Amino acid sequence: MNCRKVINDVVVCLTVWLASTLIEVYGVNKKCWYPAIYNFGDSNSDTGAVYAAFAGVKPPNGETFFGILSGRASDGRLILDFITEELKVPYLSAYLNSVGSNYRHGANFATGGSSILQDKGYSPFHLGLQVSQFIQFKSHTNILFNQLSDNRTEPPFKSGLPRPEEFSKALYTFDIGQNDLSFGLQHSSEKEVLTSIPNILSQFSQAVQQLYHEGARVFWIHNTGPLGCLPYNYIYYEPKKGNLDANGCVKPQNEIAQEFNRQLKGQVFQLRKKFPLAKFTYVDVYSAKYQLISNSRSEGFVSPLEFCCGSYYGYHIDCGKKAIVNGTVYGNPCKNPSEHVSWDGIHYSQAANQWISKHIVNGSFSDPPVPIQKACF
Repeated sequence: MNCRKVINDVVVCLTVWLASTLIEVYGVNKKCWYPAIYNFGDSNSDTGAVYAAFAGVKPPNGETFFGILSGRASDGRLILDFITEELKVPYLSAYLNSVGSNYRHGANFATGGSSILQDKGYSPFHLGLQVSQFIQFKSHTNILFNQLSDNRTEPPFKSGLPRPEEFSKALYTFDIGQNDLSFGLQHSSEKEVLTSIPNILSQFSQAVQQLYHEGARVFWIHNTGPLGCLPYNYIYYEPKKGNLDANGCVKPQNEIAQEFNRQLKGQVFQLRKKFPLAKFTYVDVYSAKYQLISNSRSEGFVSPLEFCCGSYYGYHIDCGKKAIVNGTVYGNPCKNPSEHVSWDGIHYSQAANQWISKHIVNGSFSDPPVPIQKACF
């Protein structure tokens, strides 16, 4: 009998068994199943709230994909839409939109113009109110399900609601904070904006903790993008000399965004320590967006400081509006939005959103570096 061969075979068997056990326990080859997504944010992820509340999103927004009922500040899909596609979940209906909405697989509480702090943004629907709306949504959902007895026929409305037991298994996503900084820069000094960041993020942390106490366990948190690279900010930033980087972005504004992100990452680390049963993924959207901006031409886009819809040169007119001044028509959209990083000078085009989402869902810009499909492990 060859004892050495027997020992080797035993070692191989044990190794295979151990590996398969680790895969089973830690989900090395598994993917998360998210029955629903609940999103909180601003216009970067608003899928119809401003459209429903204020009729504020008009054509040609949505022209590339959704059409006139888009409700999105883009020519097509947002990063959030591509995330839902990646997770094979339907596009999220806005909580405020009563027409045609289906909340079976989640709801979107993001609203264009929203901020983390109350009264420090461009919308009344600040993050604290969005969380309150979620709590009410969850409570009403539970009440409706509990009121139904087992022998009653399932009413039609039930098919459009999430299951109460799925709130704790859902993915909770965040993309908010840009308006706190933008509003601050418009109404105070850069130094004052920097000083306000700890208070902003304290409010953010409180909102996340509220959701945790409501049963949320998996959090996917985007940091804020490079403010100084938005064409709108470049155009209206007067002291440009010496304050622009190689891409034409406003350096002081980007530095404020980077400081916000540094402190946000610290808050996420503190939340991990406080709630070890939850999973927190910090997503460096800033770096993904800046990488696209830096390589825009090689990626098939025009200059990142060009935009497709609206006008800030000569005459200010927002996307979705038109005006004729001295015989010149302002407000017509470009014919090739897919070649632009910026859709309207503030928001990204569908093509840019697709590029960014492709680079963040795989975990290469995340801490910990896990793809979104494994963020629950």
